[in-house]
Order: sequence, then structure tokens, then C-alpha cells
Amino acid sequence: MSEISLIAAILKERCPRCRKGKLYKYPFYRISKFAKMNDKCSCCGLRFEIEPGFYFGAMYISYAFVVALFVATSLFLKVIFDPDLIYYLITLPVISVILMPIIFRFSRTIYLYLVGGIKFDPNRVIQHENC
Repeated sequence: MSEISLIAAILKERCPRCRKGKLYKYPFYRISKFAKMNDKCSCCGLRFEIEPGFYFGAMYISYAFVVALFVATSLFLKVIFDPDLIYYLITLPVISVILMPIIFRFSRTIYLYLVGGIKFDPNRVIQHENC
């Protein structure tokens, strides 16, 4: 079986060690459960909770995503529509709330890949029917 690339593994929210197991239990559109992570990888057994409170650092990545989203949305509104201030004050929070599950999950995924100290090891895969 071919190996999945780093970017594809991040976008598909896969385990950083084997790049096959899923990080999250439910899809992002399950609003009440979008943040529920698996305790460990179903393919290689890696525990995703590195230490208690590990994912608090993902807030910095989330902050960067939200700032980039605000800048891009503001520029889009300014160039295309040139609206009054009230439209910015309505549009920016609405877009950030709608995209919050995606931003939350990708922030955690990227943080785990960058700071988790986990190296890719395709030989660690335990063959299961779901891997």
C-alpha cells in the first residue's frame, strides 16, 4: 500500500506516526461532536493526548487562522462591495462561527504534527481491518 504524504495526512486528519488512523471520532459537520478525538490510533496504537492540556497551544494556530480569515474576508468585502462598517461587524463573526469546527480541528491537527514530537514510521502499523 502506498504511503500518504504529510500534507494529505494533515488535510485528512490522520495519525502523525502511521498516517492511516483517524484523529477524530466524528466528521466536522457533527456540530455537537466535532471536537471528540480518538484516544489512540486504531492502526498503530499511538496515544493522541501527549500530556494533559497539550492542545491548549493549538489556540495560537487557531488565532492565526482566524486573523487570516478576517483579513481575507475584509479585503474581499472591501474590493467587491465596499460596504459600511455594520456589514463587516456582522459578516466577520458569522463566518468565523460557521468555520469554527474546521479551524478548531485543523489547529489541533497541525499542532500535533508540529509540536507533538512524533516521527512518521510506516513500520509501526498494526494491520487491522480499518487501516
